[in-house]
Amino acid sequence: MASKLYVGGLSYSTTSDGLRAHFTQCGTVVSAAVVTERDSAQSRGFGFVEMSSDAEAEGAIAKLNQQPLDGKPLTVNAAKSRLEKSGPRTDRGPRL
Repeated sequence: MASKLYVGGLSYSTTSDGLRAHFTQCGTVVSAAVVTERDSAQSRGFGFVEMSSDAEAEGAIAKLNQQPLDGKPLTVNAAKSRLEKSGPRTDRGPRL
């Protein structure tokens, strides 16, 4: 089963292809995407990588967390689902 990773601290020059290439040293990359601004297509400084197995994902976290890519240290950890990371939004009303 594939395992999705959050990758933060990306350089604005890092591309999805560069991210994929960097993570292939830890196994088979199913997908890799740098998240960009909708209007300008500028990188938002983070992305997601999906590894083909949990073991490869754990290996990527152990090997690549805090290691540099394009001159900046990466933050690599297991991605959280949208439900996991969103909590009650009592300060701003209901979520639409």
